[in-house]
Amino acid sequence: MSDMVTTTRHGKVLEIVFDRPPVNAINRAASAALYDAFAQLRDDDDLSVGIVTGVGDRIFSAGWDLKEVAGGGEGLDGEQEPQPGGFAGNTELWDLHKPLIAAVNGLAIGGGFELALGCDLIIAAEHAAFSLPEMQRGFLADAGAMQRVPRRIPYHIAVELFLTGRSMDAAEAAHWGLVNKVVPRDSLMDEARNLADQIAEGAPLAIQACLEVLQAIEVLPLEGAMNLTKKGKSGLPMYEKMMASEDAIEGPIAFAEKRKPDWKGR
Repeated sequence: MSDMVTTTRHGKVLEIVFDRPPVNAINRAASAALYDAFAQLRDDDDLSVGIVTGVGDRIFSAGWDLKEVAGGGEGLDGEQEPQPGGFAGNTELWDLHKPLIAAVNGLAIGGGFELALGCDLIIAAEHAAFSLPEMQRGFLADAGAMQRVPRRIPYHIAVELFLTGRSMDAAEAAHWGLVNKVVPRDSLMDEARNLADQIAEGAPLAIQACLEVLQAIEVLPLEGAMNLTKKGKSGLPMYEKMMASEDAIEGPIAFAEKRKPDWKGR
């Protein structure tokens, strides 16, 4: 693992810490290092949930490393070969069907905001803030923000963020449903860990199937979404594996016997 990213296992939870001083800016090397951590979560059958955060209490990530761009070190993403997982390692990581929690410990600017948007849940410290200043830099926030923000908050608010580059504080983000919860800075990691532990209590295959199904039905009409979730007909590998698993039998038996399920992940 790169010096920029460290991972720590806590049972079924993988904690991922991004540490690239001074502002956790993201370049191709950082994207690759983050991808390696997310791939570790994806590929390890003993892991069910991930948490990603930044070092310190000031900046989650300042986004794309524009100083490196200005110095000729990197061009626009479209001018280079695509990276696994896309920008920040998770914005196009379509086969990560394990929940990823962003514990936003400060400013999430531009690509840092997109890193958080690439997660399934967001817990924000009270002093955290989100902004998309790309238009004021001459380009678009097209590594996930343009695509995701209008699907998650009202359209007019999303457009305002894009066109003005203004900062949205954690309280406003919670108001629009962009984050799951806002907590004091000192409680941030405890809250993220508690949430991760709750999720990890679920059946491993069901957790993965849930995200797989949500991704597959996101743009489908209701009838199509209902038709997709039919055993043997979905074409969704994790959903079909879950439906045919021992765990799908163990869950009801454990409920009837009033005991905790013994998940096998198969």
